[in-house]
Amino acid sequence: MSKTDPGRFFEDFRLGQRLVHATPRTITAGDVALYTALYGPRFALFSSDEFARAHGLSGAPVDPLIAFHVVFGKTVPDISLNAVANLGYAEGRFLAPVFPGDTLSAVSDVIGLKENSNRKTGVVYVRTTGTNQRGEAVLSYVRWVMVRKRDAEAEVAEQAVPTLSSAVAPADLVLPPGLDFAGHDWALAGAPHAFEDYEIGEKIDHVDGMAVEEAEHQMATRLWQNTAKVHFNQFERAKDPSGKRLVYGGVVISTAKALSFNGLQNAGLILAINGGRHVAPFFAGATVFAWSQVLDKADLGAAGALRLRLVATKDRPCGDFPDKDGEGTYDPAVILDFDYWAAIPKRG
Repeated sequence: MSKTDPGRFFEDFRLGQRLVHATPRTITAGDVALYTALYGPRFALFSSDEFARAHGLSGAPVDPLIAFHVVFGKTVPDISLNAVANLGYAEGRFLAPVFPGDTLSAVSDVIGLKENSNRKTGVVYVRTTGTNQRGEAVLSYVRWVMVRKRDAEAEVAEQAVPTLSSAVAPADLVLPPGLDFAGHDWALAGAPHAFEDYEIGEKIDHVDGMAVEEAEHQMATRLWQNTAKVHFNQFERAKDPSGKRLVYGGVVISTAKALSFNGLQNAGLILAINGGRHVAPFFAGATVFAWSQVLDKADLGAAGALRLRLVATKDRPCGDFPDKDGEGTYDPAVILDFDYWAAIPKRG
């Protein structure tokens, strides 16, 4: 019996299968510092204990995307070690804040399987839940990933594509316990723009660009213990037509989210991920730009919430908001289309 694990191939998955992922991870201040070094986010709530305490929290929580990346990384050896690409996300909810010192674990349930017509690959749908050391769920999300088959002739008898919600309902959004924006310091946060200042349909060019270098994306992917071959194994990737390692999609998400500070300075706290698509592969050396559109608004009482569409491009400034054409085809520069809810203070 081999002591090494080659990872699961498409025919190894079964509907209803539960995967308990190895290696719980304790989040430290070092993780927060590295996250800042890699992506450059400037949202005050995650940067300052004093700012967070003034908003009713015990200290600065970690950026929700740190929790997302850590939990995602736990799942890779069991789900996407043999992936061609991660395809999308849905029904993501951040259920409790995570602080340095918390330990995160993850489990996933297989909720869908669909073999591709070429019979060489198939799409696996999983619902992943991350919990802290007290057994409390801190986030849950669905993702789907294209996975290679070990044997093209292998039969996968039971297949189904799950029906997923197009968006998380505002009633299901969860604010961190104790969060209070009543004394929000707009100057320290970086801008005076409140919930009331954003209009549905409004588009925001985030102006700035950020290059992603080879060393940076390799370090980021190792930081989250993501072992997918497409990100690391140049020997194997040399056989691909691109000849290059793919940048982990989470790097693009975090880079674009950090860029969104310019225009959404007070909307850093992600409450839910409605959907997301990695539209095109991204390789190191290119510069990420981003723009956002306000899709919806909701009053949560203690805060407002903006439903935002974050679009990222490669080597393409976004002053003219590159998007889909009339036939639904994306501008060639678009690499990410990400739909999420974010909390924001109300002026009142």
